[in-house]
Amino acid sequence: MGDTYTLGEHSFRSRLVIGSGKYDSFEQNRACADAAGAEMVTVALRRTQLDAPKGKGLLDFITPDRFTILPNTAGCFSAEDAIATARLGRELLGHGLVKLEVIGDERTLFPDVSATLEAAQLLVDEGFTVLPYVTDDPVACQKLAAMGCAAVMPLGAPIGSGMGIRNPANLRIILETVEVPVIVDAGVGTASDAAVAMELGCTAVLMNTGIAGAKDPLRMAQAMKLAVEAGRLAYESGRMARRLYASASSPLEGIASF
Repeated sequence: MGDTYTLGEHSFRSRLVIGSGKYDSFEQNRACADAAGAEMVTVALRRTQLDAPKGKGLLDFITPDRFTILPNTAGCFSAEDAIATARLGRELLGHGLVKLEVIGDERTLFPDVSATLEAAQLLVDEGFTVLPYVTDDPVACQKLAAMGCAAVMPLGAPIGSGMGIRNPANLRIILETVEVPVIVDAGVGTASDAAVAMELGCTAVLMNTGIAGAKDPLRMAQAMKLAVEAGRLAYESGRMARRLYASASSPLEGIASF
């Protein structure tokens, strides 16, 4: 299987997870998912008709035999709504993998941390594999990991903003203090943003608008795939130490005098 990571009963090689919103068509969404090398695609249950007539729905293109469908609770503003939506996703898709979102502010789409903690605990107790979208708050991430969430998904920047990784220091703290996968979710705007997240040591990156909102989504999907792979390889390689002063590339010893 090579370099893999695990979320509950699911194992993945691709470290790029993409969304299913804002694309011009289902066909474009599928083409971008293939170009990205994605194995998992997240679907907003409240915004997607999963029981559409055959040939006309998202799941006819993002097919469950090719992709792991990650239902999410986008659009929920209370723990109760998120829990009910997660249960619906398990009933429709037959697995308990869920991206938990409980939004606390309509303008920024920042998560309601206390409601997220409440919903996560109940869903974990019900046997769900919970992947909570949360702020880049190390304490919140530690609490979510301790209660049994399969991963934590701190934002890089506000959803759809494309501002990149705004607080790498917090991500480093999260990476050092939790033992579950850390998946950056939201804010990635271009390939260098994805590479930064991976170079820090994040397990994966989830993005939607960064690809769907590009002028050429298909080529951006390819760029994001390469960036995630390069960032992961750089992290595993171990970067050189930073130095304040120059250090000659060639050794100075043994140089002949003229």
